[in-house]
Amino acid sequence: MSSLVLKNANVVLPDRVATDSDILIENEKIAGVGDNLKADKEIDCRGLTVFPGFIDIHNHGAVGIDVNEADIEGLYKISKFLASQGVTAWFPTVVPDQDEVYQRVITAVDELMKFQESEPVAQVLGIHYEGIFANQQMCGALRPEFFKTFVIGNELERLPRLKNGIHLMTLAPEVEGGIELIKKLRQLGWISLIGHTKADSETLDKACEAGAKHLTHFFNAMTGLHHRELGVVGWGLTKDEVTFDIIADKVHVNPKVLHFACRTKTPAKVLLISDSIAPTGLGDGVFQLWGGKISVKDKKTSNERGSIAGSVITMQDAFRNIISLGFSIVEASIMASLNPAKLLGLQDVRGSIKTGSRADLIALDERGKHVLTIIGGKIRR
Repeated sequence: MSSLVLKNANVVLPDRVATDSDILIENEKIAGVGDNLKADKEIDCRGLTVFPGFIDIHNHGAVGIDVNEADIEGLYKISKFLASQGVTAWFPTVVPDQDEVYQRVITAVDELMKFQESEPVAQVLGIHYEGIFANQQMCGALRPEFFKTFVIGNELERLPRLKNGIHLMTLAPEVEGGIELIKKLRQLGWISLIGHTKADSETLDKACEAGAKHLTHFFNAMTGLHHRELGVVGWGLTKDEVTFDIIADKVHVNPKVLHFACRTKTPAKVLLISDSIAPTGLGDGVFQLWGGKISVKDKKTSNERGSIAGSVITMQDAFRNIISLGFSIVEASIMASLNPAKLLGLQDVRGSIKTGSRADLIALDERGKHVLTIIGGKIRR
């Protein structure tokens, strides 16, 4: 297999930016980072900044395609779009629905994962079940009629699983059987995330001890911070071992609060997500989604109940927004790439630019415009 070198780039590493550096790519991996590297083919990246590709762990769809309704062609179309926006890996995220919907989506994801590695598209790494076991009082845009509880103990058997891949589950630990559910998910090798919840601190501590150490779309669909009541937000900010992801669209969270939370928790413990929905990339309009109508205007979504219904940003938008709030490009890269990889246990092969990692890279010009995506050493054209 031929080798490729990116020449004269500003390379974003986990601790600094290496200027005028080369990245050598061989056999789908990064073979070296340094000066005067040689390869069969080279791309001059002078004036460009190269980052590890974005990893989006929470994505409901884009370009008119909803994950809950998607077949393999639809998922592939989303993957192509995401690659054009600097995303090199992602998790199709399903919302509560009829059981047969889950099976159809899982089958489609399984089929896509069979051949996607040969394609320069954003790679699906697994599935994210959001809110199947959620608190009805914190449903947000989710449909509570499809919520479940973990009472009998066999409820997970009705949720289909991928043949290969990582399983994420956003849940409310206070639902009936919630702590036992987290323990069971841990036994199965799933990653439990806390969200759509109003759990008290005692319950959250038990959830953390059972294995749930991450909060989904911080501030949204959870109880806030009060000076006499910690709330889920306060617990997340003060619990050292807990991380959170956040929607940096400047709509879901006020920009000053967004800055405060990410700086307080530190970029080392924050993940950026898109939480994008099907209308992403289509502009303003009214769209049929999740059994109702969702309006999009000026990049803000709302459903018929008046709730925010996901976002219409990409990870690239979130990345730019967090930088606009004063975070460095190194910090933004950690939040958009390295930290998601760490949550997934993939930090040795994804999320940073170092020898031995997958060659999942993006290049932006001096204005922040996306110029190049490389996925598994393959150039997206």
